[in-house]
Amino acid sequence: MFLPTTKKEMARLGWPDLHIILISGDTYIDSPYSGVAVIGKTLVREGFRVGIIPQPQVTSDEITRLGEPTLFWGITGGTVDSMVANYTASKKWRKSDDFTPGGVNNRRPDRAVIAYANLIRRHFKHTRPIVLGGIEASLRRISHFDFWSNKIRRSILADAKADYLLYGMAEAGVTALARALKEERDPRDIPGLCYLSKDVPSGYLLLPSFEETAGDKKIFTQSFNIFYRNNDPKTAQGLAQKQDTRWLIQNPPPETPTRDEMDQIFDLEFERDVHPLCKKAGEVKALTTIQFSIPTHRGCYGECNFCAIAVHEGRTVAWRSEASILKEAQAITRHGDFKGIIGDVGGPTANMYGFECSKKLKKGVCHDRRCLFPEICPSLKPDHSFQIRLLRKIRNLPGVRKVFVSSGIRYDLIQEDGKKGNAYLKEVTDHHVSGQMKVAPEHTQPRVLALMGKPGIEALAQFKKRFDNFSRQAGKPQFLTYYLIAAHPGCTMKDMEALKRYTREELGTRPEQIQIFTPTPSTFSTLMYATGIDPFSGAPIFVERDRAKKERQKQLVTGSNSQNRFKKKHPEKIAPKKQTGKGAPKKRKKRS
Repeated sequence: MFLPTTKKEMARLGWPDLHIILISGDTYIDSPYSGVAVIGKTLVREGFRVGIIPQPQVTSDEITRLGEPTLFWGITGGTVDSMVANYTASKKWRKSDDFTPGGVNNRRPDRAVIAYANLIRRHFKHTRPIVLGGIEASLRRISHFDFWSNKIRRSILADAKADYLLYGMAEAGVTALARALKEERDPRDIPGLCYLSKDVPSGYLLLPSFEETAGDKKIFTQSFNIFYRNNDPKTAQGLAQKQDTRWLIQNPPPETPTRDEMDQIFDLEFERDVHPLCKKAGEVKALTTIQFSIPTHRGCYGECNFCAIAVHEGRTVAWRSEASILKEAQAITRHGDFKGIIGDVGGPTANMYGFECSKKLKKGVCHDRRCLFPEICPSLKPDHSFQIRLLRKIRNLPGVRKVFVSSGIRYDLIQEDGKKGNAYLKEVTDHHVSGQMKVAPEHTQPRVLALMGKPGIEALAQFKKRFDNFSRQAGKPQFLTYYLIAAHPGCTMKDMEALKRYTREELGTRPEQIQIFTPTPSTFSTLMYATGIDPFSGAPIFVERDRAKKERQKQLVTGSNSQNRFKKKHPEKIAPKKQTGKGAPKKRKKRS
């Protein structure tokens, strides 16, 4: 079933009121890829009555249409941070929004979490607790650099004047919070919870205050390093940071979900569609990508410095059982709109399913090294056999014609797996590529790659050769798509020139999937952008801050510019070139 979005739907369910009302910056897609849908259905399974108000207009009274909850309001900015959703890396307004009906970006306010908290208080003066969640709140839970205002901002919990914040994926935390509020118990000991307090709990680490981090780059770096080191459930301590006259308290994170707990989350029944009320407003482009895709795992031990997945989902990968995934695939085949194609079987990185470091699972993450950088740790033993078997079983299900692996693939993990790496690549190349496979080298220059936390480029050429060979053997015209980043901290025009040469000469391509680095909250790369300092060595680094020069870094490789784009879009408005020489039309003499 869909969660109710109107009073009429509540009446059909026999619900006189709601325990919890969730507000989202996205339209309501009932899908395992939608955080608000997963949280809502998790709470319903636990016996709570939950409704959703998707994308309420801040200039209207839409926020009142379900009444007032008896336990709490839950707010999320959506699947993407609202500032990232609304602005390009050059701070230009995005005209389109894949998560809004009709595709026009006209429903999501800037700083949506704060806007929705203010909207609730405007219409409900003394209301139930306001709880923040989702990626926008999760990554802004401490003092953080905000690219769009170009300054250090306080915790979003303080700016939104909310009561609680649940960081990370939060299914366990939100259930524990709902039970505590229902039973009128103090919820402040729940793992993964943040709140504001006059006092600091015993044993919590003190971070430098908001004022200190805003006034000193070295102190901001020190604060972020402490914050980052305390994100693993087996090793983290609670944190406290002075925001104004109060302390932001961050409880240690919850335990990584077990396989059974992952199965319970994804065994919830989803409609895999846009809510009928939202669908009336127009097509939702995001549905095309996620409707018949299957998430197999969470978390990422890649820890790229520009990526927030490690902070939001965790550095330990948790995966579902094969039985749970096959059950979901079978349910998809019974969906009325299913045409036989499963769009993706994967996660943040497709080939991290089914294996983890045994040491990490017992004792937590290492503080003195990473799993994949600068090279793969010997304790991590990649094994692609689980995913090979899973993909074979899914594609052999009745009603399934094609199964694609559309999530990105780490080619260094394939190379490291001496037993099954080649077999996995051949399996994917033969059966699971929809014309192109995504890989993300991000750059080609060692110095820039080191600042990104990415491995060297040596394995890429070898991977390409094997991919091309397997594609030829399969008789399929397939190619690799390379995701690259321009203007990352430390990257100069000379670095982009070298990248251009490498992609032309070694890869034989002109990459088009190049994005300008966007400093999103709570990543090491954003820390570098804000401070101009390498947080690992303390050395100063070059940071390109000029918008036009950032664009030029990108255009150097793609060969595109605004004029070329205009010509392609409006060829009829471009004056034809004058012909000269033999064959050119003769000029007519003007009549006097």
